[in-house]
Amino acid sequence: MAVNKLGYVHARVTDLEEAVNHYSNTLGQKVVAQEDGRVYLKAWDEFDHHSVVLDEGGVGLVKLGFKVETNDDLAEYENRIARFGATSERMSKGENLAVGDGLRVVLPSEHVVELYTEIDYLGTETGVLNPDPWYRDARGAAVHRLDHALIGAEDPTLIERFFAECLDFRPSERLITDPADPDLIATWMFCGQKAHDLAVIKGENGKLHHWAYWMEDWNEILRAGDIFSMDDVSIDIGPTRHGITRGKTIYFFDPSGNRNEVFSGGYITGADFPTITWTADQLGKGIVYISREVNDRFTTVFT
Repeated sequence: MAVNKLGYVHARVTDLEEAVNHYSNTLGQKVVAQEDGRVYLKAWDEFDHHSVVLDEGGVGLVKLGFKVETNDDLAEYENRIARFGATSERMSKGENLAVGDGLRVVLPSEHVVELYTEIDYLGTETGVLNPDPWYRDARGAAVHRLDHALIGAEDPTLIERFFAECLDFRPSERLITDPADPDLIATWMFCGQKAHDLAVIKGENGKLHHWAYWMEDWNEILRAGDIFSMDDVSIDIGPTRHGITRGKTIYFFDPSGNRNEVFSGGYITGADFPTITWTADQLGKGIVYISREVNDRFTTVFT
């Protein structure tokens, strides 16, 4: 597939100094660049220049960036997006620090998505020549990499169609009202072989539910939970596991109220992966498999 991965999340925070402390010292990301009111960060096992951008002033999502394989793919996607009826424009190298030419799209849900092929290469903290398996001097929870994001949309079906028809994403799992009356509540979509790269849940347009970081296993999830307690991080759910995607997880909030997640596990998908269906009466089990109970905050708090 031509869309390789979710490359970056660009978000707003109310206090940049507090946010940098959270994302750098608690989560363990590295500050790679700073501008007036803006900070760029990457995790220890990421090759590209950055995966998170934070702007001071407000809260919530500015945009998502997806890395695409070739410029021919960008041109094809631009044509598909026009036929779909969504708004897009070309973006030039330099509009985003370290990011090359690309395509900026406004989804029907009012979210901004950027597609690009090139970004400056900084490399991982362990390198590519006889590397160690983990970064010895990592801080805090030592998140490995950006993994996925979940956004809100008034019409999840329309956004699922956009990503499937325009960008070749596929749904790994779907949450519906009832098999006899299958309105879509949420969809988990992949562009490679992960359980999901982007998820969409019914909610207000333009809003962010969370973005997530990859961890190696359950032990790292539990260790992250210990770090969060040491640093007085506000926990939403977990440690627990999902029924949907089978991932192990903790949801928590940054100091501004943006929800984050640490995530491990899941399964391997691909072009022949059959879509798994969940019904609304099993939402608790789908989100929090062990206790089968979801707090009201999880389905109502967006930024």
